[in-house]
Amino acid sequence: MIYLVRHGQTVFNAAARWQGQVDSPLTALGLRQAAAAGETLRRIIADNDIALFCSPLGRAHDTAKIIAEKIGYQNEMQLDPRLMEIGMGSWEGLTDYEIEQEWPNARDGLERHEWFFHSPDGETYDDILARTQDALSEIANHSAPIKIIVSHGVTGRIIRSIHANIPKNDALKLEVPQDALYRLSDKGHIERIAFGI
Repeated sequence: MIYLVRHGQTVFNAAARWQGQVDSPLTALGLRQAAAAGETLRRIIADNDIALFCSPLGRAHDTAKIIAEKIGYQNEMQLDPRLMEIGMGSWEGLTDYEIEQEWPNARDGLERHEWFFHSPDGETYDDILARTQDALSEIANHSAPIKIIVSHGVTGRIIRSIHANIPKNDALKLEVPQDALYRLSDKGHIERIAFGI
């Protein structure tokens, strides 16, 4: 059983800046979202044999630390760079307006969720799919019956697409909430679990 959590809201999220692999701190709302995720996990997980995996980017790591505190997790969390958000190269930290000013028409003709993979010096879809598949395979084989993954928006879409064999075009349109988590169980089943803020 895997529980997949996206990090809480960040300063860049609130300002509509694309983060990629650069970082910005959690907002007050983001801290509340992380705490609510931890409280929800504490309520729904009965087993104490848990492994916690996390992207090493600060926003995910900070979210994971709050979750660990809420669920009483005592073991060392496993920071895995393969769980990081998509690398967007020169577009990281910029708004849509700033990208368009610097690279006019570079995203023209691309679907709303497809353009992430077309930065001139960022990761492609195949890049992030390969590293995420590698990480998910290793996590699935971990001996703990309960695994928690704290990751990101695009990466979370990819994780769910691998788990449930969702085609790329559908996967890229999956929602990426910061007020819900996902339970990934046998046979590709995915359950959305909302938490109140």
